Amino acid sequence: MSGPVSVRAWWAQRPPAVGAAVTATGILSVGLRLTAYEVLSRIALVLACAAWLGLAADSGVRLVRDRERWWADARRPQSLTAVAATAVLGTRISLAGRPAPAEALLVAAAVLWPLLVVAVVGNWQRRMPGSVFLCCVATQGLAVLGATLAGTEATAWLAHAALVLFGLGLVLYGFALPRFDLRQVTEGWGDHWVAGGALALSALAGSELLAADSAHLYLWNDDDRGVLRVVTSALLVLDLAWCAVLLVAEAARPRPRYDARRWATVFALGMTAAAVLSAATALGAPWLKGPGQVLLWIAVAAWGAVAVGAAAEVRAGLRSTAPR
Repeated sequence: MSGPVSVRAWWAQRPPAVGAAVTATGILSVGLRLTAYEVLSRIALVLACAAWLGLAADSGVRLVRDRERWWADARRPQSLTAVAATAVLGTRISLAGRPAPAEALLVAAAVLWPLLVVAVVGNWQRRMPGSVFLCCVATQGLAVLGATLAGTEATAWLAHAALVLFGLGLVLYGFALPRFDLRQVTEGWGDHWVAGGALALSALAGSELLAADSAHLYLWNDDDRGVLRVVTSALLVLDLAWCAVLLVAEAARPRPRYDARRWATVFALGMTAAAVLSAATALGAPWLKGPGQVLLWIAVAAWGAVAVGAAAEVRAGLRSTAPR
């Protein structure tokens, strides 16, 4: 009986930031599929699904047994990783040609999104960590999933709804930026990378909106398509600029110790890779595929390093909570 008790005690101590692990693993699965590494992509998908089910079950239990704690957690920016993880997982499942479960995940994310965004934004303060950008991440995650399903299912209204979310996500990023504590660039323990990851996800949303268009749907006229291309290109450039700044800061002040917030770093790297790979097709720039693959393998290496650190922390956590 000591084993299950220890696992439950350890799991109860997990911070909400661990939800970023699902998002990071899910976007790596998307990137690996875009580069035709199907076996690795499916392995990452299975891991992401298993972690998502665990987090969903834990959230459901807390909602039933301790609503005050659930609501207190919902006011924290990290709670929005639940929406982002659900949307990213739905996007990967949609790419696998399974629209029904992807639509179910879209509905689940869409129900959670307004509740959590309002709760989180209402508690914004000055000088916040990188998690302040999760409002943009959650919104753009919905936009990506909506645009992806619109393209595969030929559903025009879903694409237009995704376009609205795309614009709203950019507005939320603009509101979050002044509240971001720039000292986190050199002092943060991983979630400061969301500043760039949110832009990467926004660029991916723009690419998916462009890709959703077809002769059958005719979503955008030439002017609309031109604006989308310019905005997507600008977001990609800004994301790469942020990543360059963050990499220089990491080199100048290394922070090698494991922290759960490092999953946000993996998310940002993987999202940048996926955005570059998607933009290569959507913007008609095949030369981007090479840099996108390089970025993808950097993200995979980062995932492995963080996973090793997480495994070591799990072992230490289980030993500390084991009955004596």
